[in-house]
Amino acid sequence: MNAPRRLGLSIALGVFLLDQLVKWVVMGPLKLGEVGAIELLTFFRLYFVQNFGVSMGFLTAGSDMTRWALVALTAAIGTGVLVWLWRETNRGDIAALGLVLGGAAGNILDRVRFGYVVDFLDLHFGDFRPFLVFNVADAAITIGVLILLLRALFARPKAEPAENVNA
Repeated sequence: MNAPRRLGLSIALGVFLLDQLVKWVVMGPLKLGEVGAIELLTFFRLYFVQNFGVSMGFLTAGSDMTRWALVALTAAIGTGVLVWLWRETNRGDIAALGLVLGGAAGNILDRVRFGYVVDFLDLHFGDFRPFLVFNVADAAITIGVLILLLRALFARPKAEPAENVNA
């Protein structure tokens, strides 16, 4: 396996393990599911949410059938990201894809184990909440997608100089 692939898969594994470790701390020792919320700063708290949907509450899984359909859908997307990572040659894109893949794997495991994704990070400024409650996996996915978008928009390869054809 070449170094860029190892980089992408290492990032994915690191994100996955960090996500699951933090969720274990939140659910286990901190017992956030029982206490509901822990205020850390005036603008940041841990707030337990069982997320039965996908991004921004879309595609809420209201039954076992829809739960497993979401698992299948997100696993298919994760597989597509893995194939893209495997074929990609640009290290920046590979790193970003590793973030997305690791985050997707963490959220898929939650949905398989619990039937929902464990969300708990709540960034707020008074009553203004610029984000929904999220987790480490969601943050990694968002950062990875933003990197891919920014690279697609602003890091375009230089155009090859046109050959001078004299007739």
